[in-house]
Amino acid sequence: MNQQRNTNPATVVPAGGQSRPLAPTQVELAGLRRRLASMLYESMLLLGVLALTFMVPYLLLGMFFGIAPPGGLAWAHIFVVLGCYFVWYWHRRGQTLAMQTWRLQIVDAVTGLPLGGGRSWLRYALAWPSVLLGGVGLLWAVFDRDRQFLHDRLAGSCVVLLPVQPKR
Repeated sequence: MNQQRNTNPATVVPAGGQSRPLAPTQVELAGLRRRLASMLYESMLLLGVLALTFMVPYLLLGMFFGIAPPGGLAWAHIFVVLGCYFVWYWHRRGQTLAMQTWRLQIVDAVTGLPLGGGRSWLRYALAWPSVLLGGVGLLWAVFDRDRQFLHDRLAGSCVVLLPVQPKR
């Protein structure tokens, strides 16, 4: 069951200089299946990101210098690389590449505005235990009143479905 949410982003300043509030718009919260499909697609895209930013440097370190960084450093590297990927996309447009394909966008649950950098990092950090602890944060969506993941509920964000763009 998809729900509608009323969002009202701050104000618009037209050419005349008078500010006026934007008209409220109705957005549809994204369905659970669509968000899970987007996550699956995202995981395939992340293989390429990690191959370039993780595997290649570690292979070069091993081949040329005989160095194998410790496991904790490797996990920290993965956390930072993926964090930079997600936060950059969420802060810039509210969408990763997979989310663009599935017409999903992350917004502030109260205002409907894009997440700032700090909130994007918070959502990212909360998503790790949400996914890695047996998917308990994803399972939360089955019982949540808005069908939101636990990390979205805790970070004050939500994933909305964007309207279909007319073909040109």
